[in-house]
Amino acid sequence: QVQLVESGGGLVQAGGSLRLSCAASGRTFSNYGMGWFRQAPGKGREFVATISRNGGITYYADSVTGRFTISRDNNKYTVYLQMNSLKPEDTAVYYCAVSVGSVTSTERRYGYWGQGTQVTVSS
Repeated sequence: QVQLVESGGGLVQAGGSLRLSCAASGRTFSNYGMGWFRQAPGKGREFVATISRNGGITYYADSVTGRFTISRDNNKYTVYLQMNSLKPEDTAVYYCAVSVGSVTSTERRYGYWGQGTQVTVSS
C-alpha cells in the first residue's frame, strides 16, 4: 500500500508560478516511477508529467512542455511539479500517482493516487 498526499495548490494570476509537492509513504519510493495528472471541471483526467525511478528520465504533455518541471527527492519520498507561466486553462485538480512500471503517460499504468490539490489560475 502507498499513501500519497499532495500540497501546494492555490489561486494564482495568469503568468504566475506554483510548486506542487506530493509526499509518499508506505513503500520504497525509489522503486517507482511517478506522475502528475490533472482534471479540469467537466473534463476527464489528463496526463501532465512523469518521472523515472531515479529522476533521470522525464516526459511531459505537449500543453505543459517548457512551462512545467517534474522532479523528485527520493530521500524525502517526495515528487514535485514546478509550474511556471500558468494559464487559465491550467486550472484543474492536480493528482500525483505511482506508476506500476516506470515512465509512462498511460493512466491505467498508475496504481495509487493522491486525493488531489486544486490549482486555479485567474485571467
